[in-house]
Amino acid sequence: MAEKLKIIPLGGLNEVGKNMTVYEYGDDIVIADCGLGFPDDDMYGVDLVIPDFTYVVKNITKVRAIAITHGHEDHIGAIPYLLREVNIPIFATRLTAGLIRGKLAEHDLLDKAEIFELEAGDIFKAGCFKIEFVHTNHSISDSVALAIKTPVGMIIHTGDFKIDPTPVTGEMIDLTRFGELGKKGVLALLSDSTNVETPGHCPSESQVGNRFDELFNGCTQRIIITTFASNVDRIKQVIDCAAKYGRKVAVTGRSMENNLKIAIELGYIDPPKGVLMELNQIKSLPPEKIVVMTTGSQGEPMSALYRMAFSGHKQLDIKAGDRVIISASAVPGNEKTVTRVINELFRRGAEVIYDKKANIHVSGHACQDDLKLMLALVKPKFFIPIHGECRHLHTHAKVARQMGIDPKKIIIAENGSVIELTSKAIRLNGTVPSGAVFVDGTGVGDVGAMVLRDRKHLAKDGMLVTFITLSAEDGSMIAPPDIITRGFIYVKESEELIAELKEVIADVIYDCNLQHVTDWTTMKGSVKSALSTFLYKRTKRNPMILPVINEV
Repeated sequence: MAEKLKIIPLGGLNEVGKNMTVYEYGDDIVIADCGLGFPDDDMYGVDLVIPDFTYVVKNITKVRAIAITHGHEDHIGAIPYLLREVNIPIFATRLTAGLIRGKLAEHDLLDKAEIFELEAGDIFKAGCFKIEFVHTNHSISDSVALAIKTPVGMIIHTGDFKIDPTPVTGEMIDLTRFGELGKKGVLALLSDSTNVETPGHCPSESQVGNRFDELFNGCTQRIIITTFASNVDRIKQVIDCAAKYGRKVAVTGRSMENNLKIAIELGYIDPPKGVLMELNQIKSLPPEKIVVMTTGSQGEPMSALYRMAFSGHKQLDIKAGDRVIISASAVPGNEKTVTRVINELFRRGAEVIYDKKANIHVSGHACQDDLKLMLALVKPKFFIPIHGECRHLHTHAKVARQMGIDPKKIIIAENGSVIELTSKAIRLNGTVPSGAVFVDGTGVGDVGAMVLRDRKHLAKDGMLVTFITLSAEDGSMIAPPDIITRGFIYVKESEELIAELKEVIADVIYDCNLQHVTDWTTMKGSVKSALSTFLYKRTKRNPMILPVINEV
């Protein structure tokens, strides 16, 4: 019986982030991307979200390579966490490889990694797979799609892409190569769905540079610009515009500083001499000579822009009259945090330019007509929409049907789904372990559903801890219990309620003694149950209750 190609998404479906896809045939596996996601509002204390690597680790003897499409966090951010468990060769373009090395250096894993640099058009072999890098456009340079030649046929994995006829650096997306692959025959297309709801074509990145020119021309204010730290082309345009109008540029925010350093070292940005300055040097210049580039386009509480807005930055504060340009769109889920920062910037008297109508940001993802063009060029036999929330995947499937693809040959999968492909058929066949693994500080995976549930409980209703001291001889209470609360009530202002709680505890311990209950677990459960019932009747609140028993 002939082997089937298995395509297994471990991240990136029904979500925006943590993109990772496994391609498996026989005894060979290659992985496309290995990214992270950012926590939702209800993931209290969680710093990052990464894919579940269980399937990869279990099958590590089959894994031949990781092929990376581009250098964004949602495609490379989980690599250090994977390399802690296994060692897999990484294939990437030059800028992407540079960003990966910088990330691995932070995790002290650079010596463990084997990274191979390729250019668009290069082909490498990984087991039974032959993978070609095909040049694309995106909001970061050196982006590629993957043309994966498998024993059952050609698969195209677009990664994130757009069609930009006038890119800031490099050339237009290689539509010719996609057309050539389409003529030879493409078995399946896995295509970026992020911007499928937007009609028409995606505007060129160079349009943002033209808008920067308008905002710099004649401006006498200090200019502060925030954008995605990985958007090297956007950073380049800001530096070029500043040089044109005689301004100096300082950068604040660790990720942007690191990415700028890598982009300059690799030659993707060549700033005019004397334009870049340190933040402590630029402060002495007049406002009309200053541009500050900063992280914080998503309103992250620890970002440089957030700290500037809320007076938490060591070197810089937002002042009345500053012109703040937010050259980014809010990632789904970040709208509230972005709005909070914008409101604080206005409160401080800054001029804030952030609206879509201001033309200070364009997407890096293909709009609907661009996606149709990709489908028309590639002419895939089967279609699998990827990289998007549920509505994006279904809308992209609808677009594919409009382009003439048989609905029976379109698969809308979920993370962990096993998609089986032959040269003639496609189907879903089972699942593998998948989901979200939480990174909290230095801990990876030690925060699970139970811990998150407790954190939600604490955030909603607070906690109450009671210390009960019992006699070792007869189990009676030696002294009234001590009660400590956090996030529930303030003890000194609720003396009457605290006194009643102590009576409830005393009654429970007395009843336990009458019934000859000596097991502490049972006693704690009884105390907890009685306090919970009493508190809900009195306060309509349900704090976390932690009884502690000491025996003297």
